[in-house]
Amino acid sequence: MITVTDMELSFGGTPLFKDVNLKFTPENCYGVIGANGAGKSTFLKILSGDLEPSRGSVEIPENERLSVLRQDHFAFDDYSIMDTVIMGNKRLYEIMKQKEALYAKPDFSEEDGNLAAELESEFAEMNGWDAELDAAKLLNGLGVPESEHYNLMRDQNGAIKVKVMLAQALFGTPDILLLDEPTNHMDPQSIEWLEEFIINYPGTVIVVSHDRHFLNTVCTYTVDIDYGKINMWPGNYDFWYESSQLMLQQMKQENKKKEKRIEELKEFIRRFGAKKSLARQATSRKKMLDKIQLEDMPVSNRKYPYINFKFERELGKDIIEASNLSFEYDGKLLLDNISFRIGPEDKVLVLGDNELAVSALLSIIAGRETNYQGNIRCGTTVIRGDLPKDTAEYFDNDLNITEWLAQFSAERDVTYLRGFLGRMLFSGEDNLKKVKVLSGGEKVRCMFSRLMVMNANMLILDQPTNHLDLESITALNQGLLDYKGVVVFSSHDHELMQSVANRIFEIKNGKLIDRMCTYEEYLESNK
Repeated sequence: MITVTDMELSFGGTPLFKDVNLKFTPENCYGVIGANGAGKSTFLKILSGDLEPSRGSVEIPENERLSVLRQDHFAFDDYSIMDTVIMGNKRLYEIMKQKEALYAKPDFSEEDGNLAAELESEFAEMNGWDAELDAAKLLNGLGVPESEHYNLMRDQNGAIKVKVMLAQALFGTPDILLLDEPTNHMDPQSIEWLEEFIINYPGTVIVVSHDRHFLNTVCTYTVDIDYGKINMWPGNYDFWYESSQLMLQQMKQENKKKEKRIEELKEFIRRFGAKKSLARQATSRKKMLDKIQLEDMPVSNRKYPYINFKFERELGKDIIEASNLSFEYDGKLLLDNISFRIGPEDKVLVLGDNELAVSALLSIIAGRETNYQGNIRCGTTVIRGDLPKDTAEYFDNDLNITEWLAQFSAERDVTYLRGFLGRMLFSGEDNLKKVKVLSGGEKVRCMFSRLMVMNANMLILDQPTNHLDLESITALNQGLLDYKGVVVFSSHDHELMQSVANRIFEIKNGKLIDRMCTYEEYLESNK
């Protein structure tokens, strides 16, 4: 359990949030949400003790163990995967190493024997004999091959390291789990396993995530950081969203009623205030007017971009046709003699156990990658717009945002261009920012502006939700649902995949498996 009392965090005298009073209890999962920069990760650092609040307190009972998902994947390169996971219980790992050192001593003394006995007793109380078995269960559940369990972390790829660090946080059933973006770069099977793990977890779980489906599946409470405050709502993300929107709507409607009443009272006072016969009524209405207080509408940190992909040229029947397509990268065959045809009604989700293969196929469809064998033909009516996973080449220049967008637009009028940028939350002096200094999320929003001015009737998007906050992901999701053109995309966002895709391309060992189904139907068929 964690108790937060009168907590405030300020930077340079300006509070990030204040007057925070919350209690986190066992057998609950709390989803922490808020706009980028609102302080989600900072709040977790305060709870973990890595950061001191400006005032107030965070209390955790002394007998409760807290575990944090660490982001430094290179800190354990000199250790095996198994040791790295067991390090999640610091005291247990210390005992294991102390025992090893004692039993390796050539001059093992009576004093050493007494210490060893004490360590063995504590080791048994902590279920130390099952430590490797428990660690292996976590690793297996997250999809880390058993053949790698005793290999060094430095020899693992990024995807495996992410899973090992998560297993480390989960190891030993800590009383409190703090997880910052645990589903990043995770495959669907591992995410599903993690969801079940958290749902059945006996302790307290506090999680930051941009994955709406994950938050809806695991959270019993939603912790919203906004308006300089932190408020807790019962229910998952969707329940919070509907409730918060309803509350704001009610406040607006109440203010409208009050404004109407104010106008009526003012009109009466204006018309009859000077008449002696109605002076008493006018005075009464002045008192009523003084008592009416409009609700202050809070200014939210949340900003929803407006993503609206449109096109002018109608699509014909022929979109993309590929035959006997093969592609090698760094000596490895990523695509092996695959063929497919994409039609005008298709919204294709590309999945695979190798993200390089997925990106390669999307790049070939977009026309960016030409070093392949086989044939691919694009229909004469098709206007392609693409968003690659790596956008660095687009921003390696000294242009400001408006100048940058003008490169891709037939209409060069500054007012026209700034209209599109405004939809992407760039306004005023933002338009003069140099694109090379933009954040990851800002660059993705620039790429959305680029796609909108291109009027493409086919979109090819490789991980378009990378670097985006929940608000931008929600806006993108709606934009793709409204879009009437062809979409070919990859993603890790469950909600986006399920709501947009009507067809699945799965790349497995270089081969293509083509399924006409939704994402959840695909998952069900793989069970």
